[in-house]
Amino acid sequence: MSMTYQSAGVDIVAGNQVVDNIKKRVADTFSPHVMTGLGAFGALFDIKAALAPYRSPVLVQSVDGVGTKLTVAKMMNRFDTIGHDIVANCCGDIVAMGARPLTFLDYVAHERLDVEIMDSIMNGMIDACIECGVSLVGGETAEMPGTYTTGEHDIVGCVTGVVERDNIINGSAIQAGDVIIGLSSSGLHTNGYSLARKILFDGAGLGVHSRVDGLDNSIGEELLKPHINYTRPVLALLDAGIHIKGIAHITGGGLIENIPRVLPKGMRAKICKGSWPIPPLFHLLEKIGKVEPREMYRTFNMGIGMVLICDPADAASILRQINAYRIGDIVR
Repeated sequence: MSMTYQSAGVDIVAGNQVVDNIKKRVADTFSPHVMTGLGAFGALFDIKAALAPYRSPVLVQSVDGVGTKLTVAKMMNRFDTIGHDIVANCCGDIVAMGARPLTFLDYVAHERLDVEIMDSIMNGMIDACIECGVSLVGGETAEMPGTYTTGEHDIVGCVTGVVERDNIINGSAIQAGDVIIGLSSSGLHTNGYSLARKILFDGAGLGVHSRVDGLDNSIGEELLKPHINYTRPVLALLDAGIHIKGIAHITGGGLIENIPRVLPKGMRAKICKGSWPIPPLFHLLEKIGKVEPREMYRTFNMGIGMVLICDPADAASILRQINAYRIGDIVR
């Protein structure tokens, strides 16, 4: 019997089927500056035309994954939210510097390609790209038996955006007395899943379909809530001329590790616990896992997915326009 690529575990036909299934929807994400569709060896993008409105454009790039949230997706056999997550997560990183997303590339790897799962991932990704206003210009679907164990997946995204040099948000203008505004999260987003799984599944013996008092959804549904997309609301504030001095995307490391990344030397963030509603899932994790409060705020976002730092005179205007809370102040 002759050997084939498919007999070795790689199904080219399935890969082509995925591309055919999503090609039209991917084109819905394209800006006028995209010059190639799916299938080319590289993505062509008219950067000169895209940067024409800018006097001194600076490209901003970020790459990230969704971590062990993938394990929960596998347990639930539901993969649409992780496609959304990777886009919202990457775009949130560059928006934190004041950048507008231009292009997005994805990398999705499987032990064995499942067309239905891949369709679910990509459709979630496409929806988020449309929501963010970013063009999904290409990516890679890899099938690697032997590298990944049976049923395993990995997903990575890379975003490129642009910001006017004079409008880069880097926190350098932050000073004592500035206000810290927190934008609500939908839950864990993409961080802290290793600890959450250890607490809920290994420690408490719960399953993804378990229901617990205080939660409106099953454990799995709570854990798979998609990462909120902050791109459009934050860009709307910037387009309106509101001066935001610093932005922290609350990812791995929680509030404790991420806010200091944008603070100038000599400045500290004073956060007022109780100034925003903490979703019940975090209370459940703290109680069941007997997690120390500081560890909770260092591992999870605790209900705040992004932080904006502004002059006190601008705080009221921001709070009128977005779903957010005044959660603290900058002190020396």
